[in-house]
Amino acid sequence: MTEMDKQLGSAAANDSQKAAQINANKAKQEANKKKSEKLLHKLVQAVDAHPDDYHTYYDLGALLVELKSYSQAEELMMKALGLFADKSQDAKDTLTYGLGNVYYAAGEYQKAIEQFNQVKDSQLKSDAYLMLSQSYMGNNDHKTALVFALTAAQNHQQDPQVNQLIADNLLAVGSFQEAAKYYDKVLKSDPKNGQAEFDRGIAAVVLGDDASEYFKAAKQLDPQYYEKGQSRLAGIQTLLTKKKGQQ
Repeated sequence: MTEMDKQLGSAAANDSQKAAQINANKAKQEANKKKSEKLLHKLVQAVDAHPDDYHTYYDLGALLVELKSYSQAEELMMKALGLFADKSQDAKDTLTYGLGNVYYAAGEYQKAIEQFNQVKDSQLKSDAYLMLSQSYMGNNDHKTALVFALTAAQNHQQDPQVNQLIADNLLAVGSFQEAAKYYDKVLKSDPKNGQAEFDRGIAAVVLGDDASEYFKAAKQLDPQYYEKGQSRLAGIQTLLTKKKGQQ
């Protein structure tokens, strides 16, 4: 067998593997679609059967968001607020929070912020602070996002999601040393977090530390995020080179 034959065989095998993966993904998507449709039908029936239970509206709205049916989800949550807002503060808070989630998922961050700011319930307010942080991040207002992330952390100090949110915003505002500390907290709780590994590497690069192990782990744990981050990494390295040249 010639070297060319080996290369052709390898290429053919790779194509077969890709085709098999595509078929497997299609089958998985179809199965998830059927599962979602079944759950959607079940939740619609629950709303019809229990029209005085606001939780059924919230659950149905959450599923519609998952299915990216944002207009339907907004309409449902607005209807539910009209039905329950004057009857119970718990209902009003839950449904307001749910409507905020609809707007956040749809990328309408300012509308989401308006809803999350209306939540009064002390337990739900902690989650609302987290969503406010993410919404302000969506608006590229990282300083305000950081304030709400730190507020949310008061009740979620060991939560890797909250610590990563803080770290991401610290990184965005240029507090690299503090960002590195929070990424270390994330990785202690969630050692298989490829995104945190990559962004910890970014912080290390800016701080002049060795980032190779972070990037190696990121590439293994989350290759898609790793590849997506290469242009960002290249841009940072270019800026650092220019900064050194000016000194």
